[in-house]
Amino acid sequence: MIPRRYRLSTFSITGADLNKGDWGVAVASKFIAVGALVPWAKARIGAIATQAWANISFGPRGLELLSKGLKAKEVLDKLLAEDEMRDHRQVGIVDWSGEVAAWTGKKCFEWAGHIIGENYVAMGNILAGREVVESMAKAFESTKGELVDRLLAALEAGDRAGGDRRGKQSAAILVVREKGGYGGYTDRYVDLRVDDHPEPVKELKRIFRIWDLTLLTREDPSDIVRLEDVASEVQEALSVLGFYKGEITGRMNDETRKALEEWMMINNFENKIRKDNYIWGTIYRFLLDMAREKRSKNE
Repeated sequence: MIPRRYRLSTFSITGADLNKGDWGVAVASKFIAVGALVPWAKARIGAIATQAWANISFGPRGLELLSKGLKAKEVLDKLLAEDEMRDHRQVGIVDWSGEVAAWTGKKCFEWAGHIIGENYVAMGNILAGREVVESMAKAFESTKGELVDRLLAALEAGDRAGGDRRGKQSAAILVVREKGGYGGYTDRYVDLRVDDHPEPVKELKRIFRIWDLTLLTREDPSDIVRLEDVASEVQEALSVLGFYKGEITGRMNDETRKALEEWMMINNFENKIRKDNYIWGTIYRFLLDMAREKRSKNE
């Protein structure tokens, strides 16, 4: 029996940051829940994107081969050699050493192709044009920050360049780091999906902002705000959100500190609570944004 085939018209970027020990994939498509199918990664082993008329088994099988010490090109050659439908496949692999291999089958729907750079591959099929992968590659190379920041920047650039020429539906990002998951119990440093949305890449970035604020401890040490300098704004925001019941005095009294701490814990920011009379700039701005949004809804 010939298995049912799904055309994963997709643009993706697969990459690694060997210094941080990160491997990952970011992807978007006019296809439901692309994050459930395309991205595969394992810490210290590698990352794989499998798309077009996707052979999803390339993900787990490829990671298993990489874990045995095979390099990206060896794994790709082995996967394709065993697949009669190879000309319909598109695959990108970044291995444990940062080596990259990619394949775009000659029967993938136009525009289809890939660009390989240092520790990454940008690729796609049924795209608006080559400019999609070119924009992704440029953004990945020029963006500062961790791998997750570079992958998201590349995905956003591909989206702006036209992305999937059929339209938009889903997006996802998966980044693995050894013991980088919640509480250090798993390697899933970032694992987010937008399964069905009119602007999936924008929605993915919005969700990542909350993930970053809540779970990642990577604030810029210089991005701190002295609480005494913003006491009025903090009191007003906490009052709007229902956590502060006192007067707006402009002083960080015990009642204000207790309300701020309660707001942070309710919003899962307990790992971001400081004891030195400062607040992280990211958390401070998020507090003001929440209050602003609630005010606008009440008006």
